[in-house]
Amino acid sequence: MQQYLALRRSLGFKLLKVDSTLRSFVAFAEREAASHVTVDLALRWVKLSTAKESATLADSLNIVRRFATWRSAVDGRTEVPPKNLLPYRYHRKPPYIYSDEEVEKLVQAARKLPAPKKLRGLTYATLFGLLAATGMRISEAVALDRKDVDLEERLLNIRESKFRKSRLVPVHASTRDALADYAKNRDQIFPRSKSIAFFVSERGTRLTHWAARDNFAMASRQIGIRKKIEGKRLGRGPRLHDMRHRFAARTLVDWYRSGIDVEREIHKLSTYLGHAHVNDTYWYLEAVPELLELATQKLMEERKEVGDND
Repeated sequence: MQQYLALRRSLGFKLLKVDSTLRSFVAFAEREAASHVTVDLALRWVKLSTAKESATLADSLNIVRRFATWRSAVDGRTEVPPKNLLPYRYHRKPPYIYSDEEVEKLVQAARKLPAPKKLRGLTYATLFGLLAATGMRISEAVALDRKDVDLEERLLNIRESKFRKSRLVPVHASTRDALADYAKNRDQIFPRSKSIAFFVSERGTRLTHWAARDNFAMASRQIGIRKKIEGKRLGRGPRLHDMRHRFAARTLVDWYRSGIDVEREIHKLSTYLGHAHVNDTYWYLEAVPELLELATQKLMEERKEVGDND
């Protein structure tokens, strides 16, 4: 397992869920005194899961399946679970596009989060505002070090993000001002902080994306866009990641409405967002109804223009 994880991480994968899932499976295999992977072993393990959603169970089994496929190359006794043993078709969640008013309310609610040193509210208000203004991943934002935030040049240095891709993210002057205000207050509260992180907690340590999601859920429930559900710690509703969807969708909508050639410019947006492939950016055209309508209108106009020229 360690060799497998090391190999995949060397290729740029983070593997947070894969790591915990395989550790659970290997621990079960050891308790069962299993010397190699079998289909029966994998099925008995997955049936012990407390998860109820078929998608979660299928995903866990697929993680073991990929591990078994790799392991079978060096251990001929290994059985690889069939691909559709627990059939489930993945459906990508449709994006929630926050309105400007919702973003403003969310930032204000975050600013009022209680804390003894009064840094918590400022931290999350600035963090949520940054995600809305740049479309960054939450993992990228909390990973920012102080040296990565160039306030003078208005640049953020995203180092080895998803698939180990790095990029520079230019920000608007208003975003720079918000980041500068946060840094000033942070340094007043922790003048001798040893943390190199840009965003810090009330203890002066780097924020975690889990803490960010918890505080987002709390703030979004306060403004009524997320519901509290029994048995679900974060409740149900729009996600923090939807800030990224909002940025991408709003940018494309503005381009279409302004008459900008989206086909030519979309590569720039894909690079800015750090997408692995431009197809990840094109997904928004089918995921957001308004974008699909605008893209269709543009296509019809182009066809009409070609017909008129003929």
